[in-house]
Order: sequence, then structure tokens, then C-alpha cells
Amino acid sequence: MPDQDLMIRTPDASGDKSDSKDAVGRVLPANVEAEAAFLGAVLIDNRVMEELPVAIRPEHFFEPVHARVYERILTLLDRSAVVTPVTLKPYFEADEALKELGGITYLARLTADGQGLLAPRELAQQIYDLALLRELVSVGRNLVEGALDTSDSVEPMTQVEEAEAALFAVAEGAATNKEAESFGIATHKALGLIETALNSGGHIAGKTTGLTSINEKIGGLHDSDLIILAGRPGMGKTSLATNIALNCSERLLRDRQDGIEKSVGAGVAFFSLEMSSDQLATRILAETAQISSEALRMGKISREEFQQLSFASQRLAELPLFIDDTPALTIAALRTRARRLKRRHDIGLIVVDYLQLLQGSGRANDNRVNEISEISRGLKTLAKEIEVPVIALSQLSRAVEQREDKRPMLSDLRESGSIEQDADMVWFVYREDYYIAAREPKVPQSDDDTATHEAHSAWQTEMERVFGLAELIVAKQRHGSTGKVRLRFEPRFTKFSDLATDEHQGGYS
Repeated sequence: MPDQDLMIRTPDASGDKSDSKDAVGRVLPANVEAEAAFLGAVLIDNRVMEELPVAIRPEHFFEPVHARVYERILTLLDRSAVVTPVTLKPYFEADEALKELGGITYLARLTADGQGLLAPRELAQQIYDLALLRELVSVGRNLVEGALDTSDSVEPMTQVEEAEAALFAVAEGAATNKEAESFGIATHKALGLIETALNSGGHIAGKTTGLTSINEKIGGLHDSDLIILAGRPGMGKTSLATNIALNCSERLLRDRQDGIEKSVGAGVAFFSLEMSSDQLATRILAETAQISSEALRMGKISREEFQQLSFASQRLAELPLFIDDTPALTIAALRTRARRLKRRHDIGLIVVDYLQLLQGSGRANDNRVNEISEISRGLKTLAKEIEVPVIALSQLSRAVEQREDKRPMLSDLRESGSIEQDADMVWFVYREDYYIAAREPKVPQSDDDTATHEAHSAWQTEMERVFGLAELIVAKQRHGSTGKVRLRFEPRFTKFSDLATDEHQGGYS
């Protein structure tokens, strides 16, 4: 590390360099000599820029003159020009700050000893790392200043959330906005997804849902996508969400145990704003152990069934499935917690149950539609920010109940405009047997009551036709076609599964 007097220049071209030290006068982390050596290496051999381990940008340089020189180097290289001290000269002849360093001759001195060519990659990495440390100092300084400022309303949790967001950005090496990437890089990523789909058997390009029929329809759960899963109460949307969460985390665990690196499974964060974690765990246990969830809640199980539960719980304890049942979360707090889980456990899927129970920032509380818009945008931003699919459950309006055909439509989404717009996919869960069960006619009291017998017999026939069948209606899909996926639903275990081949021929269409 160079002497401290080499690390800071005061004043620079814009006057005193007030941010060269932290709040207690300590020198900010920097290595001006490493910056000079790196620039010298680039000016001697422009090909150095082609093999950098990190994406160095002008703002990563501590010395303002070095930042401007590097910015000009990038501009000239972009024009396919050769960059040397001579070609840089016209752009810096009037630079006052450069004159303090010796003027144009300083550019030539950068290439004098050529030491930077010995380790240009290491120099670039150090410049990048020190820039991140300075950004970390800045985050800490802002946190302290915000905590000490009580002139406005004191909202410590908001400050904690903002600080965690800033720290996540530093951890990701993205303290500034993400830069545009070339089409070549995007194409390479796309080929990687296609290869994943090919290796998975030709139908999964993202994370698995664990249900083959759904995977075949949507190609898996894609990173950065917001999926809205909606349905009227009793349709089983929470059951389907827990099924997918369990299937996805089980697949990752199984692939890890088998030594498979590129798994279509993922660690899952389940934000349950409606049910407690123990209620959710009971559902998952019932599904895994194939025991009625109602019997579990009431304790009406045998010793053998309890043994099944014990084995199931041991297996589930190893799953990379994390449940957060904090009630009344704000969208900002949820994003903070999700980023934390991503950083600590590398989660690959987020489930939110359900969207309308989230709260906005408070600025739009007088207008519920605006607040829902803020929440849906926040969920989509989260999906893109940490590059995972987000499944958000949503309520439907009562308009469904007023129609003869009770299959949901996009217009049935509550505050549907923003939700529909922000979502990459919209799914509806529909079970006809739920509505037919509610229409059960009066049970005949005697054999002479022919009309009642006929009505009840007709109802039983209709019920048998659809019992245990469900539809997942894909009403919107950016990546493919819309349509219906037919599933089997076992209400005793709250479990969705694929239909057997022969079952696809019967039931409702």
C-alpha cells in the first residue's frame, strides 16, 4: 500500500476533496499507484482490456484524473482506435488537475516502467475491491447520518431496510445501476437456458414446479418472472403454492445428494402472511406423509401414522425451504428479507401468500389501487433484482360468483390493471367439484319421493364426473401460449398431482 500522502490529492479539479476521508478523519481505502500502473499497462497494450476479471468502470478509480483518463480510453477503444499517451494528448491539454501532476508528460510517465504489465488482472481486481470498500464506507456514513438526524419523523425500521438494500447492492458489486449488456452475452445466457431445458428432458428451462403437465405448458419457472396465482377461496391456491415450493426444494436436495450441479430445483423462501409457519408445516407434513390434514389438526391418527409423520418430518427438516410468517409486511420489508435469504441461503424461488395482505410504503394508503400497483411493481422489481421467479398469490373479486361459468378471467383480479400488467404469467386455479358440491340437492326422505331421488341421483352423477379434478388456467404468459392444464386434487392431503394418462380422456373439458 502506498504512503497516505500519495493516496489523496487535495485540492482536485473541483476544489477540496471533502470525501477523501471518513467521518473521523481516516483515509479512505485506495491505491493511486495501482491505478496509475493499471492505466500504464492499458496504454502500453490495449489488449489488457479484453481479459479483465471484473468490469472496471471510471467511477471505480479514486483519483479523479485517472477516472477521466480511463473514461476517455473506453471511448476511444469503443471507436476501435489505438489508445496511447499520444492519442490521449489532445483531450487533456487543458485539464487543470492533470497540470498539477505534471501535465501531458504525466500520461507518458504512466507507461515509463511498464510494471503494470506484470499483473494487470490483479491490479484491476484491487481497484475494484477498494472501490467496493469505499462504497461500504459511504453506506455506513449515510446510515450514521440518518440515524443521528431526528429533524423529520423517526422511522428506524425504514432506515434498516434502506441500509440492507444498500449493503446488498455492495455485496453484488452493483452500487450503481446495472449496465446494459451486449446481445452476445444475452444470447449466451439464452443458450444456457435452452441447454438446461434439453438436459431436463425437453420441457424445463427454469425451476421445476414438480408437476410435469405444468412444466410442459410453461417450460418451468423462469428467473426474473413474476407469476400471479389467483383463485376464489377454497380453490386450493395456497395448496398448489406449497406443493410447488415443496417439489422445487425437494428436487434441489435430491440433486445435491446425487452430485448434480445444475439442478432445476431451488431453495425456496415462502412468505406466509395469512397462515402461521406451524399451519403451513402441517399442510406439508400431511401431503408428504399422505395423512389427512384434518386428522392431523385434531390428533386423530394412529401410532403407525405418527411414525410416518416422524419419518416425513426428518426428511423435510433437510429441505432448503424457509418460511417467514411475519404478518403485515410492507413490500420494502419483504424485499429486504428476500435479499437477505438470497445472500445467506442462495434461494432460487420466492412464494408470497398473498399479495393483498402486503402493505405499501404508506404514501398511497388513501388509494388502494395505487397501493396494490406499488406492491405488484415491487414484486416484479424484486424478481429482476435478485434474478429468481416470484409466485404471488392473489384474491379474485366476487364477480366470479355471479356468472354461470365460474372459470376466472383476467378482469376478475382485484385491482387487476397493475397486477395483470406487471405479471409475466397469470394462473387461475379452478375446481368445478367445489361449486357442484355446494349445489347438492336435498336428500330424499322416503322412497316415494321420486323427483328428489332423480335430482339427487343426477347430482351424484355430475359430482362423480368432476370429483378430484382441477384446472390450472394459464391466462397470460409472456413466453408462450395460454390455455388449461388439467390436474388431480386430493383434498384430504391438500395435494395437486398430474393426471394419469387415462384420466385425460374423461372428466370435464
